[in-house]
Amino acid sequence: MNTSIPAPDTVADAIATPEKQQPYHQLGLTTSEYEKIREILGRRPTSGELAMYSVMWSEHCSYKSSKKYLRQFGKKVNDKMRERLLVGMGENAGVIDVGEGWAVTFKVESHNHPSYIEPFQGAATGVGGIVRDIISMGARPVAVMDQLRFGAIDEADTARVVHGVVSGISSYANCLGLPNIGGETVFDSVYQQNPLVNALAVGVLRHEDLRLANASGVGNKIVLFGARTGGDGIGGASILASDTFSEGGPTKRPAVQVGDPFAEKVLIECCLELFKAELVEGIQDLGAAGISCATSELAANGDGGMFIELDSVLLRDPSLTAEEILMSESQERMMAVVAPEKLDDFLAVTKKWDVETSVLGEVTDTGRLVINWHGEEIVNVDPRTVAVDGPVYDRPVSHPTWIAELQADSAAKLPRAASGDELREQLLSVAASPNQADVSWITNQYDSYVLGNTALSFPDSAGMIRVDENSGLGVAIATDANGRYSQLDPYAGAQLALAEAYRNVAVSGAVPTAVTDCLNFGSPENPEVMWQFVQTVEGLSDACLALEVPVTGGNVSLYNQTGDTPIHPTPVVGVLGIIDDVARRIPAGWQDEGENLYLLGTTADELDGSAWAETLHNHLGGTPPRVDLDTERALAELFNSATQSGIVSAAIDLSEGGLAQALVETSLRFGVGARVWLDEIKSRDGVDSTAALFSESQGRALVAVPREEDVKFRGLCEGRGYPVLRIGVTTGVGEDANLEVQGEFTIPLAELRAAHRGTLPKHFGPVIGD
Repeated sequence: MNTSIPAPDTVADAIATPEKQQPYHQLGLTTSEYEKIREILGRRPTSGELAMYSVMWSEHCSYKSSKKYLRQFGKKVNDKMRERLLVGMGENAGVIDVGEGWAVTFKVESHNHPSYIEPFQGAATGVGGIVRDIISMGARPVAVMDQLRFGAIDEADTARVVHGVVSGISSYANCLGLPNIGGETVFDSVYQQNPLVNALAVGVLRHEDLRLANASGVGNKIVLFGARTGGDGIGGASILASDTFSEGGPTKRPAVQVGDPFAEKVLIECCLELFKAELVEGIQDLGAAGISCATSELAANGDGGMFIELDSVLLRDPSLTAEEILMSESQERMMAVVAPEKLDDFLAVTKKWDVETSVLGEVTDTGRLVINWHGEEIVNVDPRTVAVDGPVYDRPVSHPTWIAELQADSAAKLPRAASGDELREQLLSVAASPNQADVSWITNQYDSYVLGNTALSFPDSAGMIRVDENSGLGVAIATDANGRYSQLDPYAGAQLALAEAYRNVAVSGAVPTAVTDCLNFGSPENPEVMWQFVQTVEGLSDACLALEVPVTGGNVSLYNQTGDTPIHPTPVVGVLGIIDDVARRIPAGWQDEGENLYLLGTTADELDGSAWAETLHNHLGGTPPRVDLDTERALAELFNSATQSGIVSAAIDLSEGGLAQALVETSLRFGVGARVWLDEIKSRDGVDSTAALFSESQGRALVAVPREEDVKFRGLCEGRGYPVLRIGVTTGVGEDANLEVQGEFTIPLAELRAAHRGTLPKHFGPVIGD
């Protein structure tokens, strides 16, 4: 034994020294939780057991404050929602049947706190972790997306975080050879000391290749393979991800993991070969809580027993204690359950890929997870008490005292444009605002087309990936969240996030089918934050049922606040849709002159929480736009018919920035101008020019229709009773390209492009590729 390592705290020691003081507070456990552990074990825990319980009972791993409410996603379902659901909540990622024998797995998760402390590694390992979740389902990863929230764009520290996070994401995903096909970027001072870095990954697999995380079969071997275990990430789940930042800023650097994308790329190929040869009975990636999580979850989900020799773990740092090995969150590691007769073949595959491998132990029928360290027993627990039956809290919930005053402060009283020239300046201001500006500074650092299956990517409404090269079968994914809406009304904000993601998928030509979510909130110990969370889950689960799209899995990230100041509620909602042939996809920009522009849906005077109110008046108040889920569903069905008929050449949903921002993005997409008129919108819907351009009413889309398809398109809308107005025509390319709002103003696309593209480079440097 290495004499530099302290003698282990054994089970025998724990029995013999019941009064020994233990640092449970420093590990994130409360006094009542510690006493519960003692009650479960009938003695004090060993140091190793204390380490395991601390990480697995953390907010990040156990969902102890949110579990009570998350059950609604499993209860509010019907038969239609189960039709394509192969794997739902509770596994590493959800899996959906997309047809033709193919399945798609997808999930979004957070890596928020590490990305503030060490932005590059925090973001990079966030990508690596979610990709390993996809591998563990038996799938080949095919794409990633990211959902980013930063502090105010002009604050000094924002550049540090932005540069690090974007570099970390691009470095890891580009090295893996995975296209980044979409996402969001928001700047707001509420995220100044608590940025949000959410990462989504997508994988494809044949139905027969599906794998689950369980350790069944007494005598089957437990094998750890991949990178060696080091000191990085120790306590990441319990200490870093399950607590708030102090006012002093980042201090917990050792708790941030360090990633190696090249090791993960080899691990991906190694795993896929192991799956193909049917050498794996069960598999689990090592992410949050590391070996503590993998062993306890595999055992709890299987036959209930496991024996592990911890000193068989291959180490980068030989000075690590047993507790540190159990808590380490070193990246690029997997744990497999392998039948003894297949072990030699398993080891031959890992050797071929030069992946280091160690056999740690085996499945037992004892119902206990037993871990030895240098021949002495340091863990002996019922794995369900660690991984499944952790504490469930019923936190106090309180209606915010401030929300009534906030909702009464409507944007309706704010001054509006009095002339066409003023409208022109407002449109340019919104288009250049940090949250509506072009994000090529970010997206040009990503490879969006590697692998050759990307059908749509930035800046289209949704990312789209071809699943089958022969049939053209594909999937589209969009993610959305509006923290400003959720601050005004978290129930409506959650439904609006779903509605926008659902609409983005629909306008791309796909049929919305399933949901993943990442719910980012402040401290659950704040009753007002818990009220926001409860309202969000109720709103989202109600909306998923109304739209008949099941939640397949996701993540809850709490303690996103600095001191006593929480972030806005930020429920990131990802929607996956199926398209039978990606050749029918609809881009978010017109490419030809002379096409008719139609506005689908009606416009109300809804400027509360809008980009217009934020940009021009620095205002947040009132109530968010009304969401009508029946209307959203009808719009999606209309687009499905239009896609099958091939009568729409371009489409974009209307959301933040309203019609004005939609016109900016669609005109600049391919450099083709447009002439539009507002009179019919104003007359039919009873709104003024400001609302016609900037209202964020839902259930709307802007579409371009070739003249030869005009009659068919009108007939489709009229037959379905969906409101439609012809509001313009595409006109002008190159130097002749303008955006003209008839009777109000004209802006050359060159001027519009300069305003729209100039904001991020001004703060962060030149755009790659310009």
